[in-house]
Formats: sequence, C-alpha cells, structure tokens
Amino acid sequence: MKSVRIGGRIRRLRQERRLTQVEMAAELGISPSYLNLIESNARPVTVRVLLRLAERFQVDMTALSVDEDDRLVSELMEAFSDPLFDSKDIKATDVKELVAALPAVGRAVSHLYNAWRRGAGTGAGPADTTSESSAGDAPPATLPSEEVSDFIQQKLNFFDELEQTASGLWKKHGLGLHSLFQNLVDVLAKTYAVTVDVQPAAAMKGLLRDYNPMTRRLTLSEMLPLSSRTFQLAHQIALLGHRREIEHAVSLGKFTSDEADALARTALANYFAGAVMMPYELFLAAARQTRYDIATLEARFDASFEQVCHRLTTLRRKGAEGVPFHLIRVDVAGNISKRFSASGIHIARFGAACPRWNVYDAFSTPGLLRVQVSRMPDGAAFLCVAGTVRPPGRIQPHGPMLRRGGLLAIGLGCSAAYAKEFAYADGLDLNDDKIVTPIGVSCRLCSREDCTDRAMPAFHQKLRIDENRRGVSAYWVAE
Repeated sequence: MKSVRIGGRIRRLRQERRLTQVEMAAELGISPSYLNLIESNARPVTVRVLLRLAERFQVDMTALSVDEDDRLVSELMEAFSDPLFDSKDIKATDVKELVAALPAVGRAVSHLYNAWRRGAGTGAGPADTTSESSAGDAPPATLPSEEVSDFIQQKLNFFDELEQTASGLWKKHGLGLHSLFQNLVDVLAKTYAVTVDVQPAAAMKGLLRDYNPMTRRLTLSEMLPLSSRTFQLAHQIALLGHRREIEHAVSLGKFTSDEADALARTALANYFAGAVMMPYELFLAAARQTRYDIATLEARFDASFEQVCHRLTTLRRKGAEGVPFHLIRVDVAGNISKRFSASGIHIARFGAACPRWNVYDAFSTPGLLRVQVSRMPDGAAFLCVAGTVRPPGRIQPHGPMLRRGGLLAIGLGCSAAYAKEFAYADGLDLNDDKIVTPIGVSCRLCSREDCTDRAMPAFHQKLRIDENRRGVSAYWVAE
C-alpha cells in the first residue's frame, strides 16, 4: 500500500481546526502516539488514513498533494542555488526536511526570496557589502507575468466556471466545430451588435486585433490564420459578455498591481477562447481517442499547434481528467515565456532551463516535431515532444540581414508513467537507456558532474578547477 509523509500539513490542519492530537486521533481511528509520529514525519500516512482524513474533515486531497511539496522543494532549491547562499552549506535533505515539517515556513522563505530577487515593494534588494553596486543594480520590480504564472500553476490551469460558460455558449447558439468562425461572427453581430472586419497588415499598423467600443467594430489583421482569427473572436466575446466570470476568477489571485490584474484578465479571456474552440468534453474524448496526437487534434478542431498543446494542459476536471502534461515555451535566447507543470517535472523560475531539453533542439529543425525520453537526476522520467511556432505577424524580413523571424519553441510532455497513453511513445523502448537523455532543471540545480553541456557549477558541489587539464566544458569533471 502506498504511503506518504505529509506530517507538517496534517499538523497545520489540526491546528487550524483547533483540535488536540487526542481529538484528531479519535476522529481518524488511530492512537494519539501514532498521530504524533505522523506529524513529526517519523511514520508515513497510509492511504487508509488519508481517506479517513478526507471523510471526517472534508479535506481536498490536492491540499495534501505530495506534488505540491515537490514543487516547493524545487522552488527552494532554486532559491538556495543563488550565489548569495554559497557559504551556507545548504543540502537538499535540509530543504526536504523543512518542507515536510514546516511547509508554511518553506512557502514564506520562497516568497521572501522571490520578493527580494524582484525588488518587490521597495524596488531594492538588501545591501551588498561585497561590491560597489549602486541603486541601479537593484533587482527589478515584481513581474506581473510571474504572478499570473504562479496563479495559473496554483489553479492547475483549470477554471471550471469558464469551462461551463464556454459550454453554455455552444448550447445557446448552436455552434458547430467546422463553422465556428462564422458562428462567432454571428454571435458578435446578433448579441453584441459588433461587426467584424479583416484588414491588410499595413492598415493595422502592427496590431493583430483592434476593437473600438464606440463604433462597436472588431478589426482583425490579415496576418492571422483562421485558427487565430477564431481565437480572437472568442476572446472578444469573453470580454464583452463574460467579464463577470473573468473578474471573479481574477479576484482569486489577489494580485499586487493593476498590471497583474490586467494580464490575468487577458490570460483568462484566452483560456475562455481555448475552451470555446475546443469544448471540454468533445476535446477530451478526441484526445483520448487519438492518444493525444497533436497533429490530428489540430486538424479536427481547426486549431494551431500551440493552441492544442495549451488546451491539453487544461484537462483537469475532477473525474474527467486527461493526461497531466507540462508545457514550456521559449525563444531562441532561452527565455521562458510560458510554463506550467502538472507532470511533476520542475521548470526553472529564473533563467533558462537545461540546454539538453528537446524544446531547445526544436530550433535546429523548424517545422519538425522532436521526441525525447528524458530522465532527471532523481530518476523521474518523462516523454516530451517539441516543435517550433511562428506567432502571427512575425514575418521573416527580406533583404540580406536574415534572422529566424521570431520563432518560438513549444515543449509538451508527461511522466513516463503515462507514456503508453501518448501516441509519440509508439516504437520507443522506454527501458532502453540508449534513448534516454539525462537532463536537469538547470545547471545550478543539476547534480550531474559528468555533463558536457554544463554552463556553470552546481551550487551544492565544490568548484574544482585544474589549470593543467581542460575538458569539453570548464565545469565538466572527468573521472
């Protein structure tokens, strides 16, 4: 029988309910001494006790999720990899013990570090007594994009009220899958008195969508493919007809700035648009039937590669879940502009991810799908696919000074435990180490001393430099 160690969370639950160990133990049908051992993580919590906990205290099991603990450990490990802590000799076991025993303290430490790094509130970090840095070197202000990303991760990228609203739109207006663009044009005209027009790119002056509330005219750029035009129509319907639902969801985020509120509204209007283009029940059934074949889903729902990948991460309705995926979007410089993980993989919050991830390989083969079986240092294995996309409006410039034309790469993956449900596992022997790529979260967090792609030393390992020897990487440790 599977067991978990979440003593700190159970102790906090008991304290919030103002119960003694004797009282809670009686409710759970165990002895007070056993409960004491559970709370101190000296004994694991069996599934039977967990079920009793859910029954007697109406606890959502996601509130006791071990995945949440793993994510917090990852966040703290990334924080402690900062050179600021190099002399503190903080070990991974120390961090795991902190999260297991005092998760609230762990979250507070993570929040404090993130606030320091971004200069939240004051716009400046602690004084640096080891250098001549000035106020101009202070960490940047809090990033609204990070606040929104954290909110979406916390909500597991699932907003049932918006799903139900999108479903209601389909039922009310009799929408059709392959007539959706025209259907939404009709909804805008008949329900909101909005006319839709498609204009040449030159007339749009860099805009892709422009809504004028005075003339009630929605103008779309000719640069938008049909999937993006449909998406923008649904996005506009969200803002015109379902702002109440969006504002309610935004209010749950408790954002710290107007900019973060506005970005969250945009993100949730986009969520609604995806739910309209790919209705939950219909899309989930198609995903299961095709074994999450992205190309087939693109064709069936007249959607883009990125739209399908993003939608696959939102199938988290209780009792009707899809495969738990992670998603990452990067540019050619390695900047992460979108990240979400339900697969258990940890994605770096600051800086770039591991250069061995196939999301970076995708840039070398634009238009082709890259498949990778990867393994983290802790043994967790994942099946990931990655491909490039060119966002609408980013045109390859003409003339002698060519560039990549704004390419982005999208990576979508799941735990190897779900690989058989994923079409891209066909023909792969997941037990063959020859096809497995060893990866990490980032160089600072990765313990692989023999990695030839290492760009910087791991924070928990002493830097060893031999001036008489040079490996393929300055930080590669040869045996």
